[in-house]
This record gives sequence, structure tokens and C-alpha cells, in this order.
Amino acid sequence: QVQLVESGGGLVQAGVSLRLSCAASRRTLSRYALGWFRQAPGKEREFVAAISRSGTSTLYADSVKGRFTISRDNAANTGYLQMNSLKPEDRAVYYCAARLLGDYNQVPPQRPSDFNYWGQGTQVTVSS
Repeated sequence: QVQLVESGGGLVQAGVSLRLSCAASRRTLSRYALGWFRQAPGKEREFVAAISRSGTSTLYADSVKGRFTISRDNAANTGYLQMNSLKPEDRAVYYCAARLLGDYNQVPPQRPSDFNYWGQGTQVTVSS
């Protein structure tokens, strides 16, 4: 079992950048694929990005492709979401999620139901 803690959210103006972090409680984060999801008020939780255990495979939602970058540092047991050129529609609570996978290079999943462990979320608000 792994516990995840997100940080790095905040209130920013449109066009600026934020980097979210996802710290894992166990020194075995390398065994898990990681995903970032977000949920805006009144909307369902949606996929943002995911990364394989090795970091060599990444997936992005069309709405963030080219602006957001997912990465990980397995030695530091931490995942990241670099968010550039933020827009007001990026406003949401952002969640980090983890899924135990056997294959180190397996393409990560994208559905919320595919992930076993979740953080508590961090709020991102973007003003226009």
C-alpha cells in the first residue's frame, strides 16, 4: 500500500506556470504507474496525464497536451506535473493516483477506476 500527498497548488493568473508534486510514503514508488486527474466544481473527475513506472511512456488529455508535462523521480519517490500556460478552465482540484503494475515499461492506464491509490488533492485556481 502507498500513501500519496500532493502539493504545489495555488491561486495564479492565466498564463503562468505551476508545478505539482506527488510524494509517496513508501520507497517503492517505482513499482507504480502514476496518474494525474482533476475535478472541477460540478464536473466528473477527468484524466490529465499518466506515466509508466519507468517514465518512458506518457499519456496526456488533449486539453493539456503541449502545456503540461508529467514526470517522476523514482529515487525521490515523487511524481510531478508541470503546468505551463495555465488557463481559467484548468481550475480544479488535482489528484495524484498510483497503480501497481508488473511491467516496468507498460503503458499506464487512464481511467480513474484503474488506479488503486489516491492523494487528497490540491486546489489549482487560475484567474483571468
